[in-house]
Amino acid sequence: MWFTQVSLRNPVFATMVMLAFIVLGLFGLQKLKVDQFPNIDFPVVVVMVDYPGASPEIVESEVTKKVEEAVNSVAGIKAVTSRSYESSSVTIIEFQLHIDGRKAADDVREKVAAMRPTLRTEVKEPRVVRFDPASRPVWALAVLPDARHAQPPSAVELTSWADQVLKKRLENVRGVGAVNLVGPTRREINIYLNPQALQAWGITAEQVATAVRNENQDLPLGAIRSLAQERVVQIDARMQRPEDFGRIIVARKNGAAIRVDQLAQVRDGAQEIDSLALFNGARTLLVSVQKSQDENTIDVVDGLNQVVAEMQAELPAGVRLETVTDSARPIRVAVNNVSQTLVEGAVLTVLIVFLFLNSWRSTVITGLTLPIALIGTFFFMQALGFTINMITLMALSLCVGLLIDDAIVVRENIVRHVQMGKGAYQAAMEGTQEIGLAVLATTLSIVAVFLPIGFMEGIIGKFFHEFGITIVVAVMISMFVSFTLDPMLSSVWHDPSIHRQGQKDGPPTTLYDKTIGRVTAWFDHSTERLAQGYQNILRWALQHKRSTLALASGIFVLSVAMVPLLGTEFVPKADFSETTINFHTPVGSSLETTEAKARQVEAIVRELPEVRYTLTTINTGNTRGTIYASVYVRLVDRQQRQRSVDDMSILLRERLGAVAGITVTHVGLLDPVGQQKQIEFYLQGPDLRELERLSQQTMEQVRAIAGVVDLDTSLKPDKPVIDIEVNRDAASDLGLSVASMAASLRTLVAGQTVGNWRAADDQTYDVNVRLAPEARRQPQDLERLPFALPGADGSTRVVQLQQVAQVRESTGSDQINRRDLMREVALNANASGRSVGEISADIRRVLEGLQLPPGYRYQFGGSTKNMQEAFGYALSALALAIIFIYMILASQFKSFLQPLALMTSLPLTLIGVVLALMMFGSALSMFSIIGVVMLMGLVTKNAILLVDFAIRARSEHTNDAGQPVPGLPREEALLLAARVRLRPILMTTLAMIFGMVPLAFALSEGSEQRAPMGQAVIGGVITSSLLTLVVVPVVYCYMDDLARWARRRFGAGASAQH
Repeated sequence: MWFTQVSLRNPVFATMVMLAFIVLGLFGLQKLKVDQFPNIDFPVVVVMVDYPGASPEIVESEVTKKVEEAVNSVAGIKAVTSRSYESSSVTIIEFQLHIDGRKAADDVREKVAAMRPTLRTEVKEPRVVRFDPASRPVWALAVLPDARHAQPPSAVELTSWADQVLKKRLENVRGVGAVNLVGPTRREINIYLNPQALQAWGITAEQVATAVRNENQDLPLGAIRSLAQERVVQIDARMQRPEDFGRIIVARKNGAAIRVDQLAQVRDGAQEIDSLALFNGARTLLVSVQKSQDENTIDVVDGLNQVVAEMQAELPAGVRLETVTDSARPIRVAVNNVSQTLVEGAVLTVLIVFLFLNSWRSTVITGLTLPIALIGTFFFMQALGFTINMITLMALSLCVGLLIDDAIVVRENIVRHVQMGKGAYQAAMEGTQEIGLAVLATTLSIVAVFLPIGFMEGIIGKFFHEFGITIVVAVMISMFVSFTLDPMLSSVWHDPSIHRQGQKDGPPTTLYDKTIGRVTAWFDHSTERLAQGYQNILRWALQHKRSTLALASGIFVLSVAMVPLLGTEFVPKADFSETTINFHTPVGSSLETTEAKARQVEAIVRELPEVRYTLTTINTGNTRGTIYASVYVRLVDRQQRQRSVDDMSILLRERLGAVAGITVTHVGLLDPVGQQKQIEFYLQGPDLRELERLSQQTMEQVRAIAGVVDLDTSLKPDKPVIDIEVNRDAASDLGLSVASMAASLRTLVAGQTVGNWRAADDQTYDVNVRLAPEARRQPQDLERLPFALPGADGSTRVVQLQQVAQVRESTGSDQINRRDLMREVALNANASGRSVGEISADIRRVLEGLQLPPGYRYQFGGSTKNMQEAFGYALSALALAIIFIYMILASQFKSFLQPLALMTSLPLTLIGVVLALMMFGSALSMFSIIGVVMLMGLVTKNAILLVDFAIRARSEHTNDAGQPVPGLPREEALLLAARVRLRPILMTTLAMIFGMVPLAFALSEGSEQRAPMGQAVIGGVITSSLLTLVVVPVVYCYMDDLARWARRRFGAGASAQH
């Protein structure tokens, strides 16, 4: 290699190049952001449309279908799903991953704008937003009254302070996208109408609302100017105190003024709450923060924590703040753990090298490759716009064993040349040149494996893009260092201990000889004995070629047969000491009913010693609707508890089964990619009743499948509804139209905000007119609601609702789901005790056995669908890697057949992978499959080193005296290669294994996710190394014979034609 010559001739230049790597790397490291996963843009656009008061069926036909048909023609759509709720429609348009999210949102906006005129006038303006999976709250804070204080503040006071002070301070933190209050009790001036008084005075709710709106105003009237000055004129008619609203005159009857306080009660109180947060069973105010897109989670959370720390001194009396959820914690834990894994792996690797080389100088020379390659990689990561995340750090920790490999092989060969009696410079030059091509081929085969991983398709391709590229960069740097720094240091920094290697020394004299020396000497003798043993095995294998091949084939067939025993999942879940419980109460339950059940659930959860605290949210975030509740459970750290999150989930399911009146829909961790439950599938068809029948039939059968838990369906029972059927003839006789009745009833039942009131603290609060709560509880209350009608003589007639309409109780749909322009029912579940892949296969059999009518179908979604896609992409990456490896080997060995001998080592990795995963109890997941792909590059390495030496030994070469030496016979060359190359092969294999040990044993919090990759690599490396060293030489002999026969046959044919 020419750069080896340059570095040997100019050691200072070589040192400076290495320093440049380190300096640039450290600068890059300072600029790198830290995140849990790579920043992936999911192009998803959501269209939200409100249609006040409409039932789900009307929303579906009048709004949702029109939106779906309009946007369906946009290019690059992957799926269109929609939900039609009461009064609102939500349409989710998911695009293929290569589409730019901003452009997709613009395209959808255009289509929706073109469709807008076709919607009814009562339908509100559609809102088009870009969905960002990171828009889940990254941080939440509970604002609590301090019980130690004599007079803790009320809920209204807490909300006012949080709204006016805390929220504004948090919104100023860089990177904060939105700050939301959950469970707020906002101050509001309520004007509660009394229906009997309205009826007695003959006044409508609309009149009261109009009077309050008109009287409570500040109005600018212009300005008056004189030569000297200009003054603004305004009417200052705002109410100074809440009681003043009662004095507003609504109308005059017989000369007497009728005021608001004669018709209603004016209360300075609180808004009616529609969402709730409970912290350890007590109502609390929760402040949840979402970050802006592309912002760094850790930076945002640090900024928020800093603001809270600063505010501790400024808190009002009796208020305390407690951080409840913090998304930066799992990120920090994961990043710290992987960094620790990386350091542990590096230390173990260097230790192995020291034991083999028995020289601290050799260890330093090879060990230097590690920090230079790792630190140098940071510069390229920063230049490519990557972040420090679990994926890139895992790539680096996997690299530890790889990076030192090239240096080990080069150094080992230089040492061998020195022991032949060559000078330091000559040994460095010739040793590097001799092995240069083999090292280049092994490095390129690793690059060939990881490049396809870096450019896979789908979500998983985006996920592992940084992984593949990071490893490629690190390995290329390590090869460069091995060809420049290693030979240069070997030539300059001579090691006297080299000559003693393998020789019988006298009795130990120094302290080193008596201690560490004894260990390394024993290790030396062991490897010598191992080499001899290996030579004997290989000699037997070369004499019994057929038996060896039959044995290898049998092992491969056995491993293929064992794969189905493993089970499959998409991405393993990580235990970060937190878990979630979702449940719902019966359809139509009030917020208070759900709250009472949530307190029961929290009490059961907090009985467990592992639970630190619980936080429940009702009707907010992903739990929309007063019947839905979500309980976040924070556990003590992983080291302080025996049971894992999965063990706790099984226990909690049992205990929560005893709570009457709730349906538990989820316990445990959500799927790490997509944050959904693990198993999702859909039934689609035109008729809701038929879908209901099919979904009930399916749920009964799926519930019986072993391992299925938390089974839930999107099709809830119909909820209670009150229908008002207007008698049009009677209404018309009295001069009432449906529109005027609806407007009046809406003010009475839903309420109407008629302006605001400015308090002494300079804050404005809403003023709301509606019926008093006690006058709108039962259907009978509605029947007695009055309508005031102007008579022909100017007097007012009062009519009750029951005179012109019938009030009936009925039921209506809760929500209607659609997917790909068809109605659907979504069913989802979790897996417990079995892998997701096995359960999904059972569910598929159930669905195939259903007698689906024409026009109905089923399909899978969620992690089952992602898993199938991702495994397909990974297999194509694997195929590409194998083709690349063949091309590289064929180029190096100048043969079409020899690479096939080397590649027999590839299938032999499978048995190790299967056994290792079975031993650790892991399923075949995305991480273990990436481990398998990675093995393809590692395993060919041993074969290259072995066969490369054998080919050199067989060819005629000149010795040190310059005399030609004939090549060895094939068997002898292979046996010599076995003895000489066993040492570097053992060294690189053990370095790889020990570099992976901290990853595979998953000792730290949240490392269960990464462990299968380490387990797969260790298992595969061990078995394939053992088998490769015996099987590859045997296949090499067969290929060599085949090549000779072909040459004889075709060569003879060619000469006969001449």
